[in-house]
Amino acid sequence: MKKHRAEARWEKSLKEGSGQLSTGSGALKASYSFASRFGDDTKGTTPEELIGAAHAGCFSMFLSALLGNENLTPDYVQTQASVHLGEQDGGPLITKIELTTEAKVPGLQNDDFQRLVAQAKANCPVSKALASVPEITVQATLQE
Repeated sequence: MKKHRAEARWEKSLKEGSGQLSTGSGALKASYSFASRFGDDTKGTTPEELIGAAHAGCFSMFLSALLGNENLTPDYVQTQASVHLGEQDGGPLITKIELTTEAKVPGLQNDDFQRLVAQAKANCPVSKALASVPEITVQATLQE
């Protein structure tokens, strides 16, 4: 079993404070704040943005693995995630994640592609971890 680490540090109050996020590998260091998460500040990241990146990355890799199981090698799999932060019972809640994926896979028919996309959505580890999100959708396009 491989263990992955990340950490966060928050200083000061919720609305006036700020924080830093980093990964154990050192590949990512980012700032975040109340304004970047709930307001118009685009200088920092958000936990939801990082969840989206993790979901898009996991989904793309998992789909590639499923394609490999079919003896197919994609030229590419590109996935975008939109994470919707809403409110429930007076508190913030991730209400929806929309995945949009595009792939170019020589020799693959669209029906088979859509079947593998559905399997990737259901079975990638991050999708499983996000099972409490009320709605996760995938729009998938197979390029010629």
